[in-house]
Amino acid sequence: MASGTHRADERRFLDERGSNAALAPNGLNPATIMEKAVRERIVDSYFWKEQCFGVNEADIVDRVVDHVSFVGGTYGVTQKPTPFLCLAFKLLQLAPDDAVLEEYLSFGGDKFKYLRALACFYVRLTRRADAVYKTLEPFLEDKRKLRRKGRAGTSLTYVDQFVDDLLTKDRVCATSLWQMPKREMLEDLELLEPRVSPLGDIEDLLEDDDDVEMNGGANGDARADSDEEEGLIEEDSDRERRRSSSGSSGRDSSSRHRDRLRDDMEVDRSDESDIDRR
Repeated sequence: MASGTHRADERRFLDERGSNAALAPNGLNPATIMEKAVRERIVDSYFWKEQCFGVNEADIVDRVVDHVSFVGGTYGVTQKPTPFLCLAFKLLQLAPDDAVLEEYLSFGGDKFKYLRALACFYVRLTRRADAVYKTLEPFLEDKRKLRRKGRAGTSLTYVDQFVDDLLTKDRVCATSLWQMPKREMLEDLELLEPRVSPLGDIEDLLEDDDDVEMNGGANGDARADSDEEEGLIEEDSDRERRRSSSGSSGRDSSSRHRDRLRDDMEVDRSDESDIDRR
């Protein structure tokens, strides 16, 4: 039977690719990259039988646009495979070349974010470590939103966060990812150039933060000193006001006392004069 002929029973694909098919660029067997339980759920699902039969690389774009509205592996109580996972398994069967993947990631990915996410997931499964870093790291600047569905329900994520999960985590979308070497190791082997962050040099950013904190502390101390000086000045002014008020009150009381004495003396004199007249 011709290699491009599709059989009605897709289980034969697993048997054939497991024995005489070409390996992926990273040396893994595409038919066994996903776990056996996940593969069985995929080939038994309704979406696989209806939408993934007789599909080529161009049809993948139509399937993604029409049916993929979230990323994820399996969901629900029955662990139903998502259309995203079914199409990823179909890509493992089709084994598109780098030119097709470039179209998925660049031109198609700019218009359809789930097509870019699917291509990134496939690259992570099948390509070598240096190619994975070179291909996926530019998309860490993609801030578009994605819906993710899993056992716990639907949640919100972003393209850059999904790509970061592919680069750092061991399991994504119900699939165990093959363990890549660290980026630092590939840099030491001169397979990768040191990555420059869009934010700039991290050490320079940390030094700037330290300078800002030191300047902020100095300004805070100066403000505290000025506040203390203002407090002392206000206390001195309050004391002077109290003294002046106490002095004025003392003067008023003494003048009142003198007036009372004068009145008493006048009363006594008047009384004596009356007595003499009598």
